[in-house]
Amino acid sequence: MTATASSPSRRVDRIAGAPISWGVCEVPQWGYQLPADRVMTEMRELGLAATEFGPDGFLPEAPGEKAEFLRGYDLRAVGGFLPVLLHDADHDPMPEVEAFIDGCVASSADVMVLAASTGVEGYDARPVLDDRQWKTMLNNLDRISDRAVDRGVVATIHPHIGTMVENAEDVQRVLDGSNIRLCVDTGHLAAAGADPVAITLANLDRVGHVHLKDVDDARAAEVVAGEVTFSSAVRDGMWTVLGEGSVDVAAMIDALESHGYTGWYVLEQDLMLSGEPAGIGPKADVQKCLDYVRARLA
Repeated sequence: MTATASSPSRRVDRIAGAPISWGVCEVPQWGYQLPADRVMTEMRELGLAATEFGPDGFLPEAPGEKAEFLRGYDLRAVGGFLPVLLHDADHDPMPEVEAFIDGCVASSADVMVLAASTGVEGYDARPVLDDRQWKTMLNNLDRISDRAVDRGVVATIHPHIGTMVENAEDVQRVLDGSNIRLCVDTGHLAAAGADPVAITLANLDRVGHVHLKDVDDARAAEVVAGEVTFSSAVRDGMWTVLGEGSVDVAAMIDALESHGYTGWYVLEQDLMLSGEPAGIGPKADVQKCLDYVRARLA
C-alpha cells in the first residue's frame, strides 16, 4: 500500500479479469473449458486492463511466449494463482515457485497468489494439520515471500475453500506466524463462514491483492455445514454477480481505497460450464461485475 490513493482514472485501470470467470479451472473434470482466444478477446472487448494467467496449459507455457500472447490482446499480466503443497516437510515448493516467478518476470506481472494445497486434486475436502505441519507451512510461506521480494514480485496467500488456509482462524494463524501478504478473496472467506470485510479492516497493511466475489449466503452455509461439496455449490450458482449477494463489496473497496491500496481488483466469479455457452455466455455477468466496481471506484 501507499499513503495516497490513486486518481479515479488509474483506479479503473486496476480492474483485472480471471479465466475462472469464464469457467477455466485447474481442477480435472471441472466443466467445459473455453479456449484462451475467446476468453482473452472477451476480456479486451469489456475493456479490462489485465488478466491473471489461469491454470497451467491455458496460456503458452514458456514465459516469453506467454507474455507475447497477452500482448496480442493488449492485456497486461497480473500474475496468478498457484496451488502448492506447503505443509509436507519432504516436499520443497521452491522449484514450482521459481518457475511461476519466471513467468511473472517475463510478463512484467507482479503478484503470485498462493493456495495452500491439500496435496490432492479438487477442493471438496481437506485434512487437519498438526503443529509440526503448520510450522512447516509457515516457514515455507516466509521462504517464498522473501524470494518473491528478491525477484520483484509480491507473494500473497489466498484463503480458499478446500485448502489448508480456508477460514478466519487459518488466516489469523498465517498472519501471526509469517510475513506473507494476504490476498483477500471476498467470496471464499464468506463461504468459509468468515467476514471478509472485518478481516480486511483488521489487516489493511497486510493486503497485497484482492479477488472480488459475491456469494449466495444460503448456498455458502450449506458448504460450511458440510451438507454439499464446494464443487456442487459452484455448479448450483453459489457465486453471484457483485452487489447481488451477501458480501459488502462496496464497504471493502471503500476501506481499501481510503487506506491507500493501489493494487489490483480481480473480478473472479468461479463458474462451472456444462458445455459451450449459448449466446453471450459468461461475458454478460463479468460486464455487470465490471460496471459495479467501476462505479464504486469512480
